[in-house]
Amino acid sequence: MSKNAMIRARVEDDLKKDVEDILDQIGVSPSEAINIFYKQIKLRKGLPFPVAIPNKTTQKTFEDTDSGKNLKKFKNKKDLFDDLGI
Repeated sequence: MSKNAMIRARVEDDLKKDVEDILDQIGVSPSEAINIFYKQIKLRKGLPFPVAIPNKTTQKTFEDTDSGKNLKKFKNKKDLFDDLGI
């Protein structure tokens, strides 16, 4: 089937650049990425990922980690697992 339908969308300049840099690193063009996205929507009959608004605890965690607050660092996985109690 020939590809002749056009999609036009407006996005923020920084978002476009950041995403195209990532796509370039994995060898996928923006058009290919959009085709993959559309095919996944068709296959799943909906978005291929959950869409939700984070609750207050999750939002605070995002904000804290983005700013480097309340982070735990471990030397190795054993120390991490010990801290988690597993």
